[in-house]
Amino acid sequence: MAIKFLRTSDLAHAVGIHPNTVRLYVDWGLIPPVERSPSGYRRFTQHHLDCLRLARMIYETEYPGRALRASSNEIIQHAVTDDWTGALENAHEHLALVKAELKAADQAASVLENWAKNMTADSDEDPLTTGEVSRLLGVSMDVLRNWERNGLISVRRNSYNNYRLFGKKEIERLRIIRMLSHAGYSHMAILRMFIELDGGRTRGLKKALDTPRADEDIFTAADHLLSTLNAQEKRAREIISMIKSLINSRQ
Repeated sequence: MAIKFLRTSDLAHAVGIHPNTVRLYVDWGLIPPVERSPSGYRRFTQHHLDCLRLARMIYETEYPGRALRASSNEIIQHAVTDDWTGALENAHEHLALVKAELKAADQAASVLENWAKNMTADSDEDPLTTGEVSRLLGVSMDVLRNWERNGLISVRRNSYNNYRLFGKKEIERLRIIRMLSHAGYSHMAILRMFIELDGGRTRGLKKALDTPRADEDIFTAADHLLSTLNAQEKRAREIISMIKSLINSRQ
């Protein structure tokens, strides 16, 4: 059976993009290399179109971290080599990774809300220095200072030498910042939540973490992490369904 060749414009029209964008996808390795006719025209096949549709599905959503983007890239690379079974395996692994990150982010938000209801009051214990807190929490002093510069915590100073002094209350707050950062929440999301908490509102902190304010003109995936990951889980399932359909069509 003769191979039916497609033009650049055919692929562009099929997915609703400009023909130049199709050429970029080739250059980026997101669809296979393209042969040319004796007259120099690109000759695409159904395989190219399938890879283009898959790439568009994967890349039209935002990713909150490098791990998920790298995981999605692996799906594409298997598809480009026409290894659709491998692409399906990677798609299932990608879904598992999304679900794990969503679970971690949700659990961190739940710990936050529980902590907010039972925060430690000021104590008479001797405060710790920046270096001591750095060793206690396993984060660098630069990270601690960066959290302070970003408004996540306000630290009192020694009136004699101007050294930062961290009491038990500040250390607990730093533990929460570290936990939320490790779970993938951005500084902006954490700051937004603390604005609510410091204003005396201990309810709805999970929503505050996930809901950019009207004055946040530009925000990233990690600024509304839970919504992003929920959308990613839905998209990961759609990717699996698409690949399964493509495999079945080839049998």
